[in-house]
Amino acid sequence: MKILIANIGSTSFKYRLLETEGEVALAQGKVERIGRGGCPDHDTAIRQALDDVVGPGRPLAAVSDLAAVGFKAVHAGSLGGVRIVDDAVLAAMEEFAFVAPAHNPPYLAAMRAFRRLAPSLPLVALFETAFFDALDEATTTYAIPYEWTRMGVRRYGFHGASHRAASERAQALLGRTDLRHVSCHLGGSSSVAAIRSGVAVDTSFGLSPQSGLPQNNRVGDMDAFAALFVMKKLGLDADGMARLLANESGLAGISGGSGDVRDLEDAAAKGNARARLALDVFVQAVRHYLGAFLVRLGGLDALSFSGGIGENSAAVRAAVCAGLSELGIRLDPERNAAVRGESVLSPDGARVTILLVPADEERIVARAVARVVGAGRSGPGS
Repeated sequence: MKILIANIGSTSFKYRLLETEGEVALAQGKVERIGRGGCPDHDTAIRQALDDVVGPGRPLAAVSDLAAVGFKAVHAGSLGGVRIVDDAVLAAMEEFAFVAPAHNPPYLAAMRAFRRLAPSLPLVALFETAFFDALDEATTTYAIPYEWTRMGVRRYGFHGASHRAASERAQALLGRTDLRHVSCHLGGSSSVAAIRSGVAVDTSFGLSPQSGLPQNNRVGDMDAFAALFVMKKLGLDADGMARLLANESGLAGISGGSGDVRDLEDAAAKGNARARLALDVFVQAVRHYLGAFLVRLGGLDALSFSGGIGENSAAVRAAVCAGLSELGIRLDPERNAAVRGESVLSPDGARVTILLVPADEERIVARAVARVVGAGRSGPGS
């Protein structure tokens, strides 16, 4: 079964063509600057991607050779899980576009473009919330008027495909299915998940991808009344404040420049105090959730790092793990400094195994899509 996995950004379209038997990647590519002087729109981007994989000498002889297109979609509220994309799914994504402004609109545009260009091709969305479907009510419920929960105001969790991939790989590497595992997906968008025996039990994320850890330019956790206070001070409406929290906050807001950890590390090394502060805030937030999830799990067997920061910043990994040897968390400095690709970063015999696990979200999406296409129906879970 051949499945095209679509990873949609606000101005980019990355794709990967997978053969599910053996999980072999047949092709991959990307189209950038959509609507910004490069490719004019998602219709054109999708045509370009299909031209790259369909035709003589290419992996597909015809579009009909595709079993489905799979999307690593973000937010549809309670209508999550893995779903065949239909009008109900699109409407739910529209409803939650305000709390996922960087994600839902481009995915909606791409899904509608595929429907126009290849109307007979099944489209399947694996929502990033799906891995967190088993969170208990005490974990998902905010201390708000209870009626608000019926509007979908609750904690969801995102980065589900990455955390699931890390969980599966940790179990395989350690030869155990009963792991108490904290997964750190650290990148332009970051989160921490608590996982017991392969099932997520807690997450740093809340209602929106603007919550939890400070992101590149998105706020992370803050006192709700801080936003209300600034709104009154500056005369902002809800849309104006949402733009600030989603686009001008996070690590970039603290540093006053870039929110990219690579840039922040370079600037901090040259004495930039605000860049150093941004890095310290980020690390402290990761450690905050690591500590909370240690309590939630009653101990720890595995700690993993994924994502652009988690896989590439030895300094961030070292700072997250610093001073935690009493809890069994010990990082081998030489392994941490020299690591390239999947590796064990803890010393031999350490109580907690620290892993670097490169994110492999596309394969998780492909498996979920194959199950749905094979069964001919969608539903919760991933």
